Amino acid sequence: MRADSPMLFTMPPGTPFLDRLAAALLEDLSLGGRFEGDFVLADATILLPTRRAVRALGDAFLRVGEGRALILPSIRALGDVDEEELVLDPVGLGAEALALPPAMPALERQLRLARLIAEEGGADKVRALGLAADLGRFLDMVVTEGADLSQLTSLVPQEFADHWQITLDFLKVLTARWPEELTRLGYMEQAERRNRLLRAQAEAWTAKPPAGPVIAAGSTGSIPATADLLKIVAHLPCGAVVLPGLDLDLDDESWKTIGEPGTASHPQYGMKKLLAHLRAERADVALWPGAEISPARASRARLLSEALRPAETTDKWREQLAALEEEAKRGAAGLSMIEAPGERDEAGAIALLMREVLETPGKTAALVTPDRKLARRVAMELRRWQVEVNDSGGAPLKNTVPVSFLRLVVQMVEDEFAPVPLVACLKHPLAAAGEESSRFRSDVRLLEELLLRGPRPAAGIAGLRAALRAAEEAERKDRRLPRLERLIGRIEVCMTPLIEVMAERRDTAALVHAHIAAAENLATSRGEKGAARLWKGEAGEAAADFIRGLIEAAPCFGEIESRTYAQFFGELLGAHVLRPRWGLHPRLFIWGPLEARLQHADRMILGGLNEGTWPAEANIDPWLNRPMRAAMGIEPPERRIGLAAHDFVEGASAAEAVLTRALKLEGAPAVASRWWLRLDTVLQGAGVRQASAEQWWRWAQALDRPAKVLDPVRPRPAPPLDARPVRFSVTEIETLIRDPYAIYAKKVLRLPVLDPIDADMAAAERGTIVHEALERFVDEYPAELPENALERLIEIGRDVFSRAIDRPGVAAFWWPRFRRIARWIVEHEREERATLRKAFAEARGEILIGDLARPVTLVGKADRIDMREDGTVDILDYKTGTLPSARQVEIGLSPQLPLEAAMAARGGFREKSGEGAPIPAAKTSRMIYMRLTGGETAGEVRIVDDVGGELAEDTWGWLVDLLRQYEDPQTPYLSRPRPMFWSRYGDYDHLARVKEWSSAGEDAE
Repeated sequence: MRADSPMLFTMPPGTPFLDRLAAALLEDLSLGGRFEGDFVLADATILLPTRRAVRALGDAFLRVGEGRALILPSIRALGDVDEEELVLDPVGLGAEALALPPAMPALERQLRLARLIAEEGGADKVRALGLAADLGRFLDMVVTEGADLSQLTSLVPQEFADHWQITLDFLKVLTARWPEELTRLGYMEQAERRNRLLRAQAEAWTAKPPAGPVIAAGSTGSIPATADLLKIVAHLPCGAVVLPGLDLDLDDESWKTIGEPGTASHPQYGMKKLLAHLRAERADVALWPGAEISPARASRARLLSEALRPAETTDKWREQLAALEEEAKRGAAGLSMIEAPGERDEAGAIALLMREVLETPGKTAALVTPDRKLARRVAMELRRWQVEVNDSGGAPLKNTVPVSFLRLVVQMVEDEFAPVPLVACLKHPLAAAGEESSRFRSDVRLLEELLLRGPRPAAGIAGLRAALRAAEEAERKDRRLPRLERLIGRIEVCMTPLIEVMAERRDTAALVHAHIAAAENLATSRGEKGAARLWKGEAGEAAADFIRGLIEAAPCFGEIESRTYAQFFGELLGAHVLRPRWGLHPRLFIWGPLEARLQHADRMILGGLNEGTWPAEANIDPWLNRPMRAAMGIEPPERRIGLAAHDFVEGASAAEAVLTRALKLEGAPAVASRWWLRLDTVLQGAGVRQASAEQWWRWAQALDRPAKVLDPVRPRPAPPLDARPVRFSVTEIETLIRDPYAIYAKKVLRLPVLDPIDADMAAAERGTIVHEALERFVDEYPAELPENALERLIEIGRDVFSRAIDRPGVAAFWWPRFRRIARWIVEHEREERATLRKAFAEARGEILIGDLARPVTLVGKADRIDMREDGTVDILDYKTGTLPSARQVEIGLSPQLPLEAAMAARGGFREKSGEGAPIPAAKTSRMIYMRLTGGETAGEVRIVDDVGGELAEDTWGWLVDLLRQYEDPQTPYLSRPRPMFWSRYGDYDHLARVKEWSSAGEDAE
């Protein structure tokens, strides 16, 4: 064992690390005679940082060996934050190390920590799940760094704020209760188990060095236990450590500066710290055999080293930049910097850069970025060429088809089958409830159309059945309703397991089992079991793994309130991701910085180079401030920036490297990454002008630019005369004035307006209920009011409201309002009925306008017509919404009551009761708008006088002229021709594409 001379190598930044490692070992396993002995490849042991790197090295041996049969060395992972377990050689490990307790599963740890937090602080267990996840990450960090949690009790001297003592009191969950919990259950922390195994392996190799070569490659030693093992490997007789990207060009003064306070963000901080731990100097590190690079690549490395030199020595730029011009030019060759206007432009440029690579056979490209939003944008942009890129970040498991279905199922039951979650769940592709999928979805659409549009039904399955009974008792019964009875029955059968357990506080495990049973029931189709449909494919397998772990861990959580189960389920999904294993492009990749370590592509694209993204902010965790971290021996947060800087240098050192950033993020100006700014400063100082690469984002914009831009125009439908309507209600006349296109859509195209799903008690239905109550009251007392008029009106109202009183919002909101309306009506009526002869409620009118080429029938229903002692009539209109102004009535923009007055003058109304006796023709003296809100001001009256009937006749004549215009086949039904009504939303505006042509600046006609 060479205790005084560790065997250390490095590969320059940008070197295809794994390919070069495999090539050297295939060429000469002795590394130029450094290992004494006659070894074959299978004798060697190679330690890599991650399992991903282990798989990638196997592929590298295959590439370098040109596909020939090889017995590969033993390739093992040292483990990192993404790994669930450690893989090391058990040979030589002591019985104590092999008998270590197992690590607690991640889900179980989160649940148990949340329970302890709730017990300590009195918080809700489900709400504590997020805090438990944060606390678990803090615990991992402390254990990984080798810090002692017992030091927490002495970390709050008087100079710190009082709230830090509160924080440390809370952390007693970790210092006192959690170790006891682990011991009681026979578990240990995953990070602690890894550390012990690494140290046990180091002790075993120290006592008995392995016979074959041991090479630890690519690790930065950021985990102290890993650094200890690297130290042993470096001093083994046949051991070597290969460091990634050690900067051998940085001047000695700058190198000595690294390691001082404030330098943790330098890319070489980790390398220097590891060398010190290995008891080595930079001069002790040799280049890995065959890792020599070209002069151009060496210039790139020196350029980046100069750009990222420690801040303490940047004064050397003044004397060095001028002399660096030629080398900077060579180093900048093959390096492009793209500043795109926005995020979409950046993603489009990157997608084009990657797509262009595919034009060269065998060439590869990789996007390296920590920005998951950018990664998803690029992946979507590549799909325009049917390219499915290999994204190592994967997709959130919660957004996959089976897990989204599971979430919708529990949300539907928790919300008691409210319309929106009900439709969302039942329209999911997996929902079938034992039927053929197409038939089931047809029934669901029918359920939505007949029961769920409009006011919300009462809660639960019983509420759906009540809504169905109401629909069956309606005046116009739909013949398709029996299909809904069968559908509701199937839904009830499927959901019964979950409905029953969510009725009360239950054990978490019981909720999980019932949840899965209900989901599988609902996923069952006519030809396939629900379990087979729900858990198939990669997404189904990943979902099944998550559910399996949840079922195993749930018993430790105890009972929870059933209403919180949906939140519980969503919280635990957390950061779980799905990484597809096949069906992806073999030459294009998206890597996070961690995944990109040791990997290489011909074109390396480093995206998202803005401050706060890459590097991320060096945020302090909520548990310890900087002095506390230092006292416990925990690295400062800037250490993460140093690791990110190292990743940046590795990627930017590639022969063909592209750096990209967006000038704006979410519409706000973004600050360029510190590395971008330093590199740009050095290039400018050296007199190097980078060639513009903006053509890539301009080309990306051009892809979406249409060859021809069509100016949107206002629709001008002009149907033939025989298709034009010849029957209008008086309210439709107002629509014909304000928005003729709505009449075209309704009466020519015959497109009915659908109520919104889960609407609050709509204004129309509120008005209908209030109208019906007042109608019955006027029918019962057409002349004089009884003494108990208020009590009688409230009694009538209670009967009318009874059909909707179980709907949410009606009993609590509109019934109290109706009581106030009733009180106001009775007070108003006692004054008005002094000169009243008789009142007619809901009088129906119809009159033929014969002086047209095609006679038109005008129909209407007056809310109330009052016959006065002087022979005139008052026409009343009840409103629960806004009243028209007197001016709008007078100029014909709100013609409803003037037209009803004209019909009354022509004897066009009949009584509602009996055989519908005609109401005698009479002129209207007053048109009365009565606004009934039941608010602070329960009612309001607006009167438009028309003593001589001139307003009614003028409006009638104007209507005839209007209808005569539409007898011309060339007259179009324009969309919203009057600008004064543009602020109002019309039922058919989306069909008329109002937002398109109005935003184009078309003037009103």
